[in-house]
Amino acid sequence: MGDLKKHTCCFTGHRVIPSGEKETIRHSLKSAVEKAIQNGYRFFVTGGALGFDTMAAQTVLKLKRQYPHIRLILVLPCITQTTEWKQADIDEYERINSLADKVVYTSREYTSGCMHKRNRHLVDNSSLCICYLTRLSGGTAYTVRYAESKKINVFNLADRQKTVSK
Repeated sequence: MGDLKKHTCCFTGHRVIPSGEKETIRHSLKSAVEKAIQNGYRFFVTGGALGFDTMAAQTVLKLKRQYPHIRLILVLPCITQTTEWKQADIDEYERINSLADKVVYTSREYTSGCMHKRNRHLVDNSSLCICYLTRLSGGTAYTVRYAESKKINVFNLADRQKTVSK
């Protein structure tokens, strides 16, 4: 897996993104992914959650038109991830899943640890993590700390907008 890992970038970020920041984040995300592609990254892995994960997947799918060699891989925590979601979000999730190059489930059913298992899988198989982290608690903060502990390069798009709040 070493060679693949060297060319794999994962994403992690908050589910809720302030509407006033969405366009800035989309632009920063596109720039960060293009820079990763220029640096030899070909595999882009996201966890399929609402918010930043969805934005990351949409960005990679758009960039595939310009860079057909890149791949979108979804690493999903469980088959029932969308149970409590709004129909419009489920529709977009299913559209992204149908266009992804590969879909992996880290657990069949929802368990208390399936999100952490998914997050660790993202990091363990990547050498770069592009994130949107604005607070130091929750799943995104856990995943970024885990990536840093594994000596993965972390690029926080929120650092370009403001300082992470303690």
